[in-house]
Amino acid sequence: MIKKIKICIVRSKYNETNLLLKSATKELSKRKIAYKILEVPGAFEIPVVIARNIKMFDGFIALGSIIKGKTPNFNFISLTITNGLIQLSILHKKPIGNAILTCLNEKQAKLRANKGYEAAVAVSEVLNVK
Repeated sequence: MIKKIKICIVRSKYNETNLLLKSATKELSKRKIAYKILEVPGAFEIPVVIARNIKMFDGFIALGSIIKGKTPNFNFISLTITNGLIQLSILHKKPIGNAILTCLNEKQAKLRANKGYEAAVAVSEVLNVK
């Protein structure tokens, strides 16, 4: 029997992430991969939600948008999230597609909406789903 792959998309509600979500779900649907969407207040909460659900899914896609403001908080948040995601992925041997945008403005974020698709492709290929 072939095991059905299950992906969890963890999506930040802060800043615009609709286009990221659309590009990721379109690709997963095309590949006939089952997915569940969990929403969190902001990108900072994504790693902990993945950690809480790590045993329930074969892979994850992290969707968020961090826009640089006037303080160095942007750098700290971005680095902390990236470190958290890679640690979870390595520790649990599960792919986590990182489509958390780090942009200087909203225009850049909109131009990079295809990163959801790229994260879906990356996770799918690591799980050997063509």
